[in-house]
Amino acid sequence: MGSPSGPPFDPDDPDRERRERDTEPIPRIDPDDGPGYGAGPGLSDGPSLSDDVGYGAGPGYAGEGRSGRAWIRDPEAAYQPPQISEDELAGLRADATGSTPRRVLPLEDEPSSLVARYLFPTERYRGEWKRHWIHLTTPLLIGIGATFVLGYLSGFLAGQNVGALTTIAVLLWFAVMGWVAWKVADWWYDRFILTNKRVMVVNGIITRRVAMMPLVRVTDMKYEQSPTGRALNYGTFVLESAGQEQALREIKNLPNPNELYLRVVEEMYEPQAVEARLGKEADEAKADDGA
Repeated sequence: MGSPSGPPFDPDDPDRERRERDTEPIPRIDPDDGPGYGAGPGLSDGPSLSDDVGYGAGPGYAGEGRSGRAWIRDPEAAYQPPQISEDELAGLRADATGSTPRRVLPLEDEPSSLVARYLFPTERYRGEWKRHWIHLTTPLLIGIGATFVLGYLSGFLAGQNVGALTTIAVLLWFAVMGWVAWKVADWWYDRFILTNKRVMVVNGIITRRVAMMPLVRVTDMKYEQSPTGRALNYGTFVLESAGQEQALREIKNLPNPNELYLRVVEEMYEPQAVEARLGKEADEAKADDGA
């Protein structure tokens, strides 16, 4: 029988079946009746509808399995903090004396104009270093001593009315100062260079001297530090090669010998690690520029 509020029942109405089908209540499906929704190979009991890690309760979702509730994403539970072991943290902590481990100094981006002329296009530049300022100790001490001695001598001779000797003393002082300036300029143009294929030493102002050794030929390398070198952070590098004659063996007064030693050893034995580190630093620099 039709609804009292609707139109009267007409058995010949062509739309009667459609209206009855549309108004038919949807039957409730009890989840405890079975794992599927009916008999058949497509909805039979199988792994596609079973409880597994893909649909079970986890840290990223809130729900009760097959209770019929909708799954809700939990934003707080979705984040998992990174797991860092104690061994990884040990290298970042200070020791009992309060000092942290020494790290390799950052690499320079581009060689200077003085060094670039000695590199070929397929060679990858790793860094260049001037010798430590202790290399100038002898010339500077001679210049200071000559200034005091010749200054005192010039004043004494001027009081004795010996003009010729006074002039000689002044000219001698200028000669000593010129020699000191030459040594300082030579120190400035003296460079130790490292690439992915070799180590080089370039020095000289008028006569240029370029000595190099391929990294593949280095059989042994060490550095030495005197007590003064440890206090002022400089040392002497000694390179041994498979050949009997070598153009580069001992390099004195190099700064930061420990960091430089690690740099050369890393380039010799872990070149892939150097490339990976340089690529990461380049990506971080690009990200900082974009920010």
